[in-house]
Amino acid sequence: MIYLNDDIAGFDIEAALPLLSDQRREQTLKFRYELGRKTCAAAYLLLCQGLQQEYGITERPLFEYGEHGKPFIVGHPDIHFNISHCREAVLVVVSDRPVGADVECIREYKDSLVRYTMNDAEIARIEQSDHPEVAFIRLWTMKEAKLKLSGRGITDHMKDVLDGTEDFLTVVNEKKGYIYSIIQ
Repeated sequence: MIYLNDDIAGFDIEAALPLLSDQRREQTLKFRYELGRKTCAAAYLLLCQGLQQEYGITERPLFEYGEHGKPFIVGHPDIHFNISHCREAVLVVVSDRPVGADVECIREYKDSLVRYTMNDAEIARIEQSDHPEVAFIRLWTMKEAKLKLSGRGITDHMKDVLDGTEDFLTVVNEKKGYIYSIIQ
């Protein structure tokens, strides 16, 4: 299931802190800026909501981390989740199978970044779009979601991530300025 908070500006970090596990509170407070603290806490609370709704789990989850830093919930190896956030939204997906998710703000189109991360077919698709900035971020979220599914995260080989056989759920919210993609 998908859990989304796209009102980060209205998120009350002070009210959220007592609701976090000690582990997550410590991680949240390490962020230098308020936005980082808000997105870290909001993601955890969305995960808690998902665990309660999907699995009836009410205790605060604790994390351990895999080889490449992908978190998993202590005591619940059968529950998979993925967290992503940007300044406009926090996204959490909870599932009974591995999942990858990414949310990104729609931002200015930068040709150098596009050429560094996209292959020729993807560049053509972006350049033919009426909104190249949206087309680029859409593809970026798909690539990052696929990499997060594997637990690897961003690599130096971004051009080769998608092979065209993947099945993504992608949502574009131009009004609020973000795009997300999910893959299982």
